[in-house]
Amino acid sequence: MLQVAITSKGQITIPKKIRDALHLSIGDKIGFVLSGDEAIIRPISKSAADVFGLLSSASDKVRSVDEIDERLKQAFKKGKI
Repeated sequence: MLQVAITSKGQITIPKKIRDALHLSIGDKIGFVLSGDEAIIRPISKSAADVFGLLSSASDKVRSVDEIDERLKQAFKKGKI
């Protein structure tokens, strides 16, 4: 079991091992679920709007399925989805 301390402001740092296992990165949201006397941390799934935003750009360029697929793969590798 990994342990962390709670700061005076009620904050904790999620250990890197946990962040990596849950594919968390800066700006991601997590939820806490209470189960008896335990708290479970769960990443909050990305919405369709978040994923769609990865494909948008300043131009109205039409993209091929292959281009969209490649952009989604890159975003996934970077932990954005």
